Amino acid sequence: MGKSNIKRFFTNREKPAFIAYITAGDPTYEKSIEIVDALVKGGIDMLELGIPFSDPLADGEVNQRSAQRALNSGMTPERCIKLVNDIKAKHKDLPVIFYTYLNLAAYAQDFKKFCAAVNGAGLDGLLLLDLIPEESREYREEAEKNGLGLVALVAPNTKEQRIKKITDYASCFVYYVSREGVTGKRKGFAENVEKKINIIRKYTDLPVVVGFGISSPEHVKAAAESGVDGIVVGSAIVSKIQKIADNTGTVESLKKFVSSLTEPL
Repeated sequence: MGKSNIKRFFTNREKPAFIAYITAGDPTYEKSIEIVDALVKGGIDMLELGIPFSDPLADGEVNQRSAQRALNSGMTPERCIKLVNDIKAKHKDLPVIFYTYLNLAAYAQDFKKFCAAVNGAGLDGLLLLDLIPEESREYREEAEKNGLGLVALVAPNTKEQRIKKITDYASCFVYYVSREGVTGKRKGFAENVEKKINIIRKYTDLPVVVGFGISSPEHVKAAAESGVDGIVVGSAIVSKIQKIADNTGTVESLKKFVSSLTEPL
């Protein structure tokens, strides 16, 4: 699909895209494939796939435990790339984005080789959590050479003058982190989202999605009414995967939960 097709994916949609986050290999490689099958049946439009990392600074407790389960199951960046290939073999039209850190994508290996490998597996884009605008040029150029889109993150406390710098390096969509802090479920939907989305759109024509803390059908409905192009749900889904890992939940119950989230759209 690549970066241009991700942008096209958002074009002329009658409803916001539903984007699900899971950690690759949680609780096992084989179960991850089964879980993705359930997510697709539940109505997701795009998959955000986290590469498990031992020091995930942007993640809350639920996602940290998820990453540890995946690492314990033997997941490595190489196996994550293989997982993308296997997912795409079954769901070729499902856009897949890697959610990861520069430590894994660039510092621990050659970024050029990493981009070539993920492109070969069918990955569509990269969300590099700790990439800053001042260091983004070479990463964007290399990603674009391999047909990969870059996702940029904007936080609630990001100043308007910096939003322009951040959105300049995005090439497929902008992710508005609706709450400060780490990932995790929240009781209510964030405030002033629509206002912030409008500010972001002053500086880019790329799609804008919102995430962090969205965990219920009511949150999804509120997010959709803010005018975003996509809605990301992560920790609430990962919590259900934890139950699968603990044998207190099933893949079928996960599918039903995701269906309840996609229904308001």
